[in-house]
Amino acid sequence: MAEKPALWITRKLSDLTEARAARDYDVQLNPEDRVFTPDEIVAKSHEVDAILPCHSEHFNADVVARMSDRVKIIANHSVGVDHCDLQALKAKGVVVTNTPDVLSDATAEIALLLMLAAARRAGEGDRLVRAGNWDSWSPAFMVGTQMTGKRLGIVGMGRVGRAFAKLVQGFGMEIHYYNRRPLPPEQEAGAIYHAAIEDLLPHCQFVSLHCPATPETLNLMNAERFALLPEGAILVNTARGTLIDEAALIDALSSGRLAGAGLDVFQLEPGGNPQLAKLDNVCMLPHIGSATRETRDAMGFRALDNLDAFFAGEKPGDQLV
Repeated sequence: MAEKPALWITRKLSDLTEARAARDYDVQLNPEDRVFTPDEIVAKSHEVDAILPCHSEHFNADVVARMSDRVKIIANHSVGVDHCDLQALKAKGVVVTNTPDVLSDATAEIALLLMLAAARRAGEGDRLVRAGNWDSWSPAFMVGTQMTGKRLGIVGMGRVGRAFAKLVQGFGMEIHYYNRRPLPPEQEAGAIYHAAIEDLLPHCQFVSLHCPATPETLNLMNAERFALLPEGAILVNTARGTLIDEAALIDALSSGRLAGAGLDVFQLEPGGNPQLAKLDNVCMLPHIGSATRETRDAMGFRALDNLDAFFAGEKPGDQLV
């Protein structure tokens, strides 16, 4: 019987994922779920043929240069691969895969949750009741923004953006979107395309970000673009924290330019931004967009599917480089 490939799974994954990996690979697990340092990643690379990492492990140019040539594939347990220097990995001959499709619905649900929470001041209300400070009521109390019938702008109409657009259809929202290119009419489903983000934003009473983190999208939402939104708009980000200039966001929220924001991602993770945490008109979650049992199983299995294909001599379905 052929020797099983040696696989390192860097974080604690779902029970079903780890059981399948243990069946098919000589697997090293991380039951303590600790985060490894760059030096430890390099050291581990001498012991395995494949790595199944999460977004918490960074394969920058320095790490890749020091990695053992034994590693032939990095099968990411994520859609985003901004933690991987794809050029450096390609030059080293390492295949890189991700897990698209399987987390679109879960992430879209979190975007909807955050949009409702920001619009209706749910985080502020929850804190008020928990602290025992809810001692009055009037028609002027905790007045928020209604979503029904409003104009929504979606920045990035990929899988997650389209899943989100489908979820909000029941609110009767007029959907506008910015994308690198317009979608086919059957995928647009009546949404209105804008070729530039500057053309999109003035229409948007709500904005939801669903684009990848790239050098081009770094600080995509900055002071100039916040100024293009109608006063009292609401921003949601479930994509990547680097899409937002957080200092500019704080200014927009503090001045009233934005009525609120719902954030699942931050420039600094884990931890977030303590200055944002001081603002009542922000609802924040700790990057849990894909954190459902169903999605975690699907992500793990998708990563293993890519590994299985590679070691069978086939091209993985989700190969990026």
